[in-house]
Amino acid sequence: MSGNKNLTRAQFDEVMVPNYAPSAVIPVKGEGSRVWDQEGKEFIDFAGGIAVNCLGHCHPALTGALQEQGNKLWHLANVMTNEPALELATRLTSSTFAEKVYFANSGAEANEAALKLARRYALDKFGAEKDQIIAFDKAFHGRTFFTVSVGGQAAYSDGFGPKPQSITHLPFNDVAALEAAISDNTCAIMLEPLQGEGGIIDADPEFLKAVRSLADKHNALVIFDEVQTGVGRTGELFAYMSTDVVPDILTSAKALGGGFPIAAMLTTTEIAKHLKIGTHGSTYGGNPLACAVGNAVLEVVNNEQTLAGVKQREQMFREGLTKINDKYDVFSEVRGKGLLIGAVLNSKFEGRARDFLVASVGEGLMSLIAGANVVRFTPSLVIPEADIKEGLERFERAVAKVVAG
Repeated sequence: MSGNKNLTRAQFDEVMVPNYAPSAVIPVKGEGSRVWDQEGKEFIDFAGGIAVNCLGHCHPALTGALQEQGNKLWHLANVMTNEPALELATRLTSSTFAEKVYFANSGAEANEAALKLARRYALDKFGAEKDQIIAFDKAFHGRTFFTVSVGGQAAYSDGFGPKPQSITHLPFNDVAALEAAISDNTCAIMLEPLQGEGGIIDADPEFLKAVRSLADKHNALVIFDEVQTGVGRTGELFAYMSTDVVPDILTSAKALGGGFPIAAMLTTTEIAKHLKIGTHGSTYGGNPLACAVGNAVLEVVNNEQTLAGVKQREQMFREGLTKINDKYDVFSEVRGKGLLIGAVLNSKFEGRARDFLVASVGEGLMSLIAGANVVRFTPSLVIPEADIKEGLERFERAVAKVVAG
């Protein structure tokens, strides 16, 4: 199981652009919720490739779909449609509010399409002055120039020259601020129903209702970015399903391909007609390989047993983290939904989330952070209970090391 020893972490610094600083560990094999590195060391995966590997590593349904489609048809471009794309679009529309689907390759691209569609819809129906997009502080919507400008984190969007205009950022969950900012010139309100990168912050039900009613009042569209929350992550197929609010446009990616790059923008027929021929496109979007894998993902995830299992596993994580906290007093709260969980550090450990992540790797556990104060867990939706138990034991050892200094 050992890897190619000629390929080392040092080479990353020689041949890769330095916008990432990966760990010294180089994984070479994954199976289920376990991963092995070049030295054969085993890790339990509580990171899931940042909420992507929704069925763990090398799930037989996914490898089977990929191999089968790989021997049939890989790519056509969108001058022709293909069977896996038609099947996946049908699955998505029959399972959600949506009537129409646009396929892309990544969450940023799905969000780019959503924002372009919202602007075009407003232009066509109401005129050029209806262009304001309202988004929220600490939001994350991708790294294209449009999506990173709409995302509410200046650290990611500053330093690239003039940004796209008519974007307003407001505090999340602040109804009064939204009431003050919205007008008939607002074309869209974009939000994550549960902020991921921003620190695992849930949208208040009253705030969501205000988003919907104010958008309706001002003829604005509601865009839900469900790139991280979608495809079973919260214990519903999409997070909006556990709220009283239905968006006009929804974006999905990450878990939709279980690790294979694919994304989708979902919307209604009435709104979709404004992306007419030539207004937007994607070379690889909806390619047969990605869509075949997406179909296999939904086949496994979108059933009552899997979704109920996510909620059971959430309870295991909450109980385990509470026990660790009773012993070491490091967290102020555990928040999130389903298997998108954030353990928020208390004032004694403020700003030290990365220390917990690094200590975890030392103990054979892969985890994540969401900002400097939140340790984030986004494991496989079907992670075996034994792996949760063992992973939490490893995390406890990591916590003990950080506490001991």
